[in-house]
Amino acid sequence: MTSEPIAHAFLDSLQPLLRQLDAGRTLSPGKVGVLRHLAGHGRATAAQLATAVHVSPQGISLAVRELERQELVVKVPDPADKRRWWIEATEAGRQRLDHDSAAGRQWLDRAVEDVLSADERRALAAAVPVLQKLGTRLPDA
Repeated sequence: MTSEPIAHAFLDSLQPLLRQLDAGRTLSPGKVGVLRHLAGHGRATAAQLATAVHVSPQGISLAVRELERQELVVKVPDPADKRRWWIEATEAGRQRLDHDSAAGRQWLDRAVEDVLSADERRALAAAVPVLQKLGTRLPDA
């Protein structure tokens, strides 16, 4: 099998899994990405967030405004540069991220245990490093 059919089959198999993982979320994938970045890396400017989560500056502005309205992030002025604002996840934002992520992880844990055989679980475990390599080592499109 050449790389193109593998890539297409892989993508086709991911779509229903991603839909199911997102089913229990209360936030859009973009807002989850913003919260995940802030929770993992600390505060960031809007420009840094736009680059990190691959969203336009306008998209980040809208997402941050909505997250701020829900009190999941706060904007804090930079004491050294009054033109710069830092965006930080609040404790409520970190809790919401954990809650939204936990629902998908619990579903996936059950599905792996209930649907896959022991050999299939081992094959899936062996594929994880390959998938991580794809996710971390490929250049952006």
